[in-house]
Amino acid sequence: MKYYSLNKKAPMVSFKEAVIKGIAPDRGLYFPEEIHPLPASFFDSLETLSNQEIAFRAIQQFVGDAIPEKVLSDILEDVLDFDFPVVPITDNIATLELFHGPTMAFKDVGARFMARCLGYFSNEKSAEITVLVATSGDTGGAVANGFLGVPGVKVVILYPSGKVSDIQEKQLTTLGKNITALEVDGTFDDCQEMVKSAFLDEKLTQKMQLTSANSINVARWLPQMFYFLFAYKHAKSLSKEIVFSVPSGNFGNICAGIMAQKLGMPCKHFIASTNVNDIVPNFMATGSYIPKASIATISNAMDVGDPSNFIRIRHLYKDNFEELSNNLSSYSFTDEETKEAMLALYNDFNYVADPHGAVGYLGLKKYLEQHPEYYGIFLETAHPVKFLEVVEDTIQENIEMPDSIAKLLNKKKKSILISNYQEVKDFLCE
Repeated sequence: MKYYSLNKKAPMVSFKEAVIKGIAPDRGLYFPEEIHPLPASFFDSLETLSNQEIAFRAIQQFVGDAIPEKVLSDILEDVLDFDFPVVPITDNIATLELFHGPTMAFKDVGARFMARCLGYFSNEKSAEITVLVATSGDTGGAVANGFLGVPGVKVVILYPSGKVSDIQEKQLTTLGKNITALEVDGTFDDCQEMVKSAFLDEKLTQKMQLTSANSINVARWLPQMFYFLFAYKHAKSLSKEIVFSVPSGNFGNICAGIMAQKLGMPCKHFIASTNVNDIVPNFMATGSYIPKASIATISNAMDVGDPSNFIRIRHLYKDNFEELSNNLSSYSFTDEETKEAMLALYNDFNYVADPHGAVGYLGLKKYLEQHPEYYGIFLETAHPVKFLEVVEDTIQENIEMPDSIAKLLNKKKKSILISNYQEVKDFLCE
């Protein structure tokens, strides 16, 4: 499988090169040259397959011969060693819980898959690879955990100071070894712009091999297809057509869901649910894409003012707005609405949701008001404990602290304060 830049001003590359480069030289995101739908028999017999078998069939064409099939299978066995339960809420609403991995966030799968791919590739060459990544919350912890101790790989994580939860910050600043956290005096958008600047800095890239572990990287983005296939496996016996509501920030997760649909997964519609960072809801309402400065919210992992992966979604529909609108709706919600949803889920259904899952629930409810005939699944992307203060303040109950998180809180934070790109460059050059 070859990959091309969506800016179409860079050479085509292999899966291996796309993973190592992260972003194309023309600053475009890499995209697979072809998408081959899987046979209908695969979806008909999905419930007879293990999660690892489903994932292998979904991802193998995109990896191609870059990784031997046995190695790829072993990677998936290692990555998918936890559960992805679908939990009923009402007769026609369920949630797909994606927080049962090591850092209790949906990004564990993509981060671990990419780490193991890079680990395999780094064994083939002696040059060290530096993973440079910006995080608005959960990416940092998942990447740090996934790459911890991987030979030949150093990880540098940029995060906005004071704009991630205490637990999220601990997850990316306490590991040490090959993981370094740069605490940025700014927003997530500032962090993301610094990362992009590094990739375009020829003096820097001539000295070192940089790659990114954000969902712009194909090895982080594509494995997120698995979630939707696992959910369909659970729900396919229902007589209703399925719609997915995805809490969306950088739009990698929902884009991967649409990719699963392109592989042939039966799915009626997608809902991109956002907080007040409403760039995509505005686009779906007006047809005009206008990035703007991000606004801090209680669902901080979605505080993105220019979502990187939305260009991939538009590309999947050849920038045909009408066709995109037929398959995607998008709604935004305030912090107050999010808290009301969290409280309703707890009081009415005894379900504790984190702020991101609550936004997903709100988007699903809004869509189902006009389409009650469908069965809706919203994604719960992080464990509520990662947003302990806001969750407990909202539902007025204490929630149980997992042992792994309790131990983390006693560790000492280690980060380097920075405020501009030059300081990032100076650190990397050292």
